[in-house]
Amino acid sequence: MNNSLAEAFKHATYYLSGHSKRNVRVLKQALTAIDDEQASDMYGRGEVIENFQAKMANYLGKEAAVFFPSGTMAQQIALRIWCDKKGIKRVAYHPLSHLEIHEEDGLKKLHQIETILIADETRVIELEDVVSLGKDIACLLLELPQREIGGQLPEYQTLEAISTYCGDNNIKLHLDGARLLEILPFYQKSAAEICGLFDSVYLSFYKGIGGIAGAILAGDQVFTEQSKIWKRRHGGDIISLYPYIISADHYFEQRKDNMAEYYHQAKELALAFNDCRKSATTPVMPTSNMFHVHFSAAREKLEPILSSICLETGIGITGYLKSTSNQTCSFEVSIGDRYQQIPKDLLQKGFKLLDERLGKIE
Repeated sequence: MNNSLAEAFKHATYYLSGHSKRNVRVLKQALTAIDDEQASDMYGRGEVIENFQAKMANYLGKEAAVFFPSGTMAQQIALRIWCDKKGIKRVAYHPLSHLEIHEEDGLKKLHQIETILIADETRVIELEDVVSLGKDIACLLLELPQREIGGQLPEYQTLEAISTYCGDNNIKLHLDGARLLEILPFYQKSAAEICGLFDSVYLSFYKGIGGIAGAILAGDQVFTEQSKIWKRRHGGDIISLYPYIISADHYFEQRKDNMAEYYHQAKELALAFNDCRKSATTPVMPTSNMFHVHFSAAREKLEPILSSICLETGIGITGYLKSTSNQTCSFEVSIGDRYQQIPKDLLQKGFKLLDERLGKIE
């Protein structure tokens, strides 16, 4: 990362992405809204955790839910349970699944589960990919939205068809719904309606929701009881999880009804990037509050431009750029509370400067 870009971004007044700086204030604000005499949870028991689990199970339309300290732990456990149930240690998911590229092969090393990568990494999984697997699997994991390709989503009819196929062929269907709330405006469905297509569901509380950490794993009663046993085996059943639960609940309530606005703003912002020379988004029209921005220019040429715009306008477009080739680079946008704080005239000025300066790159 270019030091000047990182430093300029750090001191920006306004930001395109996110809700707020990730500091201790995130927890302090959540704690101010509760009774400080409320009892802590103890090893997975107590009102603070049990009430929240029941609330999330109801929201997701599932029999039960279990709170985990991390989504990595929750999802590996979900897939292990389904493999054990069928007696086949084989699952399938997208080549750019979080389990495949961000977890140091935890599923394979800890659980000896074989993975089949399906679909081209540039697109989402379609029904044809599932039908043509060629090997029996215990579980198929679908990530909605597919983060590493800009938050792309399949058509809802595709989800229904995959769900039906899996049910007919004794394949469990698991939802990597880390950003589940963010896709509800696109599908125009409730969380329970979408989760009804899946046997198990994972939801993150620090990504789009903005809590400090934590995840929910939901499914039927037998599944969730088994997940509690595996949670202890993984060391996730620590004495107290209430700081994570309280912040998860606080920001869930604060932001769950804002997702349609974030989605609208993402589409507005994507149009602005696509109107600039040498700039394009994936997808062209976002399907959630997130998308990727691609520049037809080398990172070392872009970093001074973004730094200068930040210094002149106070707008932090991004604090990093990822080189995708010698002459291209990209970054990710995820709309939250911060975007609406940017004055519209200042935002227009920032994009005017961006377009002009991109146009001067040879």
